This record gives sequence, structure tokens and C-alpha cells, in this order.
Amino acid sequence: MAEIKIEKKKPMWLLIVVLLIIGGLIYYIYFTDHETHTESSTEIENTSAQ
Repeated sequence: MAEIKIEKKKPMWLLIVVLLIIGGLIYYIYFTDHETHTESSTEIENTSAQ
């Protein structure tokens, strides 16, 4: 009789987790605000009497 080799399927959940991690990194790099807020960027209210 002939020998039949059976290969197990590779787990798909591992691929899904890796894709989610890569997607999260891309989102963080491109869509988050990386500007630093300094005192020069704050608005100052004019309170002087006219």
C-alpha cells in the first residue's frame, strides 16, 4: 500500500494577530499628533481695558 502524508494546517490566528499589530503601528505612526505643545502655541486672552 502507498503511504499517505498528511500535513496539518498552519494556524491562521497567528497571521491575524501579526496583521493587527502591524496595522496598529501604522496607525500610531501616521495618524497621531506628534507635535509638542509649548508656551508659544498657547493663546493669551486680552484682558486690558479699552
